[in-house]
Amino acid sequence: MAVKIFIKRKASEVHVIELTMLLKKLRGLTLSQPGYISGETLQRIDEPGETMVISTWRSVEDWNKWVNNEKRMMIQGEIDQILDQETEYAIYG
Repeated sequence: MAVKIFIKRKASEVHVIELTMLLKKLRGLTLSQPGYISGETLQRIDEPGETMVISTWRSVEDWNKWVNNEKRMMIQGEIDQILDQETEYAIYG
């Protein structure tokens, strides 16, 4: 069963460009992952610096493999350093 992953991040306005660059880098890696179907990145209009990534995966198992991917974890580590709050993940089926 396909699943949708909602990933919410919030960075201060001074880090928005840096966050955007890191998200593009992460997205580039995601495109080649087994089970990845699609994704989109949205910028919240009424909350500057807040982004929502919505990605679709073939299964929770495919998503979990990606979450534990070493390259992804390195980029997520860079993202974590500039965020104002922890990245939030929600999985929907």
